[in-house]
Amino acid sequence: MTTTITRPAPTASARLTCLAVAAPLWATVSLAQAATRDGFDLTRHPLSALSTGSLGWLQIANFVVAGVLILIGAGSFRFGGGALPKLLTGYGAGMIAAGLFPPDPGNGFPAGTPDAVPAAVSWHAIGHMAAGSISFTALIAACYVLGRRFARAGDRRAAGLSVVAGTALLAGDLWAMTGGPAGSLTLAAGAIAAMLWVSAACVRTPGRR
Repeated sequence: MTTTITRPAPTASARLTCLAVAAPLWATVSLAQAATRDGFDLTRHPLSALSTGSLGWLQIANFVVAGVLILIGAGSFRFGGGALPKLLTGYGAGMIAAGLFPPDPGNGFPAGTPDAVPAAVSWHAIGHMAAGSISFTALIAACYVLGRRFARAGDRRAAGLSVVAGTALLAGDLWAMTGGPAGSLTLAAGAIAAMLWVSAACVRTPGRR
């Protein structure tokens, strides 16, 4: 008897690899900057604030590159059914837009900026908030879709991790929106957890599909 192992086509595999590396790349570059940029405090400043200042181009590029990698792999990751590629497309497109529309400087960052919330909100900051909302909503939904699909496949551990990742981002985002202490930290932790899980899930799923 011959056993046939189904593997994704080389092109699909390469696209999924792009999706797999997007989150680790974005998280590594973001956290490296958070640890080295003068005046940055993750308990007060969101990671997107790194898009401001003379070195802001690094985080802008980080958002755009990660978003492009996500879009490349989105159509090839169909484990969650037809909804998952669409959600991942929204997630990736939102990342690109969030990079192209940076937030306003504020709360003492970049160094030399008044330690207060900007009195007026620029058009690109509004665009950034809208893009972030789209990306986060799509990412949260993608985690829950993965949770349902893993549960149907009998992988209870992966199903649970999917729900935890999506809920971590949802809770972190909601807490940040309330203005609670260290809201930017809870948002960063939730976003990175959800992003890393989606990247990991596309590697561990059967046939990587």
